[in-house]
Amino acid sequence: MSPFDGLSTIDRMVKAVEMVRERLLRATAALEQAGVPYCVIGGNAVAAWVASVDASATRNTQDVDLLVRRSDLDAVRAALEPVGFRQRHVRGITMFLDGDQNRVRDAVHLIFADEVVRPDDAIPAPGVEAFERFGSFRSVPLEKLVGMKLVAFRDKDRTHLRDMLQLGMIDASWPARYPPVLAARLQELIDHPEEDLFA
Repeated sequence: MSPFDGLSTIDRMVKAVEMVRERLLRATAALEQAGVPYCVIGGNAVAAWVASVDASATRNTQDVDLLVRRSDLDAVRAALEPVGFRQRHVRGITMFLDGDQNRVRDAVHLIFADEVVRPDDAIPAPGVEAFERFGSFRSVPLEKLVGMKLVAFRDKDRTHLRDMLQLGMIDASWPARYPPVLAARLQELIDHPEEDLFA
């Protein structure tokens, strides 16, 4: 039985957002209790940072992305499995499916700290040592999050970066913080905030 059975369209929308938040908080609480270092990344990290400036500008996200050390994978598994997650490796991504749900979007996806996701990435993923706390969970610092968004640079990453630019969270001084290829990407978004030249 689906958790969406019998719900109206509006209630389904609300339920979907609630389920992602519950999955995020359940996973991070388990890691916190086990003392496993981690950081929230991806859309949930962007939402946390954006909400700290303007809650009305936050966007929903459909999955949970966490940064952990590869050497801690056994500890991550030991923390997450008792709270309903099952480890899987799908298309090169280590993830934890949520309960009986077998959909990739209903999983906690892992990125490994201090490693590149793809061989041609300009910078590796950040470490987990530095973080900012948002309530009960830890997120990567803003500069590191922006760097990850510049590396991935998909449509949704560019949208997140534009949101942060519009809110004044990042500005024209920020390209100098990154290697040339990432600086150029950010500069294009600064110069052309309403256009997607990369689509």
